[in-house]
This record gives sequence, C-alpha cells and structure tokens, in this order.
Amino acid sequence: MATVTVPEEKKIDSTPAAPEESKPKTITLRISRSNPSENLETKFDEFKVPVQKWTTVLEAILYVKSNLDHSVAVRYSCRQASCGSCGMKINGKPRLACYTKISELDSNVITIEPMNNFPIIRDLAVNFDQLISTHKKMKPYIINEESEVQPGTKEFIQTPKDLEKFLQFSYCIKCGLCNSACPTMATDESFIGPQGLAQAYRYTADNRDQGKKDRLKIVDQSHGIWRCHFAGSCSNVCPKGVDPAMAIQLLRGYLLGFRK
Repeated sequence: MATVTVPEEKKIDSTPAAPEESKPKTITLRISRSNPSENLETKFDEFKVPVQKWTTVLEAILYVKSNLDHSVAVRYSCRQASCGSCGMKINGKPRLACYTKISELDSNVITIEPMNNFPIIRDLAVNFDQLISTHKKMKPYIINEESEVQPGTKEFIQTPKDLEKFLQFSYCIKCGLCNSACPTMATDESFIGPQGLAQAYRYTADNRDQGKKDRLKIVDQSHGIWRCHFAGSCSNVCPKGVDPAMAIQLLRGYLLGFRK
C-alpha cells in the first residue's frame, strides 16, 4: 500500500508586524561645538541618533544630551514653536529645531550650527541682547494719549480692514531667524535688521497708535531702513508666516509719502 504523508500544520505567528513608518532608523547628527570664552576652535561632533517619522531636530538634540553628551549647549523652552528659543541653522538654513522634523529634511546626515549674525555663547546657543535691545528701540507698544481707561470712555474700535494691515506682523515670536538670514546684517552689525523694522511697521500701521513720527525718525538713519537691499531672505525663513521684506517696503512708503 502507498504511504500517505500528512504535512505538519504551519505555526502562525499572531504577532502583528510593526508598520514600516513606525520602525526607527538611525541618522547622523553633526553638531557644531564652540566656546568663545575659552578660545576653542569650532569643530563638529557626530552622534548616531535613532529617529522616527515624527522626531523633531530638537528631540534628536535632547536625545544626545540625555544619552551621549550632556555638555551640548542648546536653548529651548516651549517645544511647540511659540517661544522662538530654539532657532539654529539646520542643514544650512535658519529654522526652529522644535518645528523641523527629521523626516522633512530628507537626509541621513543632519548638520546643526548656531545662527549667523549673532554672538555665540556656546555650541548652539547665541546671544540675543542686540535683538531685544533693537526691538525695544522700535517702541513696540501702542502710543496713545487716550490709552488710559477713564470713566465714560470706550474701547478702541477697529474694522477687519484696519486689523489686516498689521495682523501678520504681530505674529513675530522674536526667534531671530530673519536676522540670521539677512545678508545686510552680515556686513553691518549696527543695522536695525528685519525683525526690528517689521515691528516698527506693525505699530506704525496700527490705527490706534500715535507714535508714527517717533518710529519713522528711529528707522530713517544710516543703519536703518535704507540699508536693506531687499534680498527677501528674511521672509523665506519665518516660521510664523511673517513677511518682514514686505513690512520694510510698506514702511518706506510712509517715509516717502506714499502712505499716511
């Protein structure tokens, strides 16, 4: 009689396979290291970092600080693109580290450097003193003799058209990316810069404000608005959609008498 062989039952693995996009991959993080206070030469340290589709550059840096090198200096705070603290150059372009995903960069090697046009404190942290000082010089507040609430007074009424004139410029988070990208700031350390000029326009265009003449005097000087060459780099890097280049052109309109 013929022998009949019964095949053994195949064991079925009931463990679901991990989705392809959730599997971590490893990228190389090249971090600029420098310490001007000790006159150390700038160098790049490389770190292997596991990342997933949603990993941001800031998360990758914090992985390095937690697991590989605690001494990496970086400034950050809110981690949701609101505070403007984590500005840096990522693969050559000024960006917010918390707002930039590794997967969006389409590279397995990520080079991180401090922003241009700012004094370096250490590694990725830069000094914001000049930016904040210049911002204050622009009088970034409503100047109006009737601003105090008195009995019988009413709120200032604005139409949607009035608001539209300056709304986008009020979104500035003072991250410094526009100043970092500005070619004029690279050659003129005293230049007001796109951030300050955009904020000067923001309040000049506000119909509640009465400080237009004061601000125009501040920007109408040798290191002021006329030093802008209109490269447009500032507007290309803003993470909040602010257009400093347009603000500068509109502000020039006030100085030339095209706008009132």
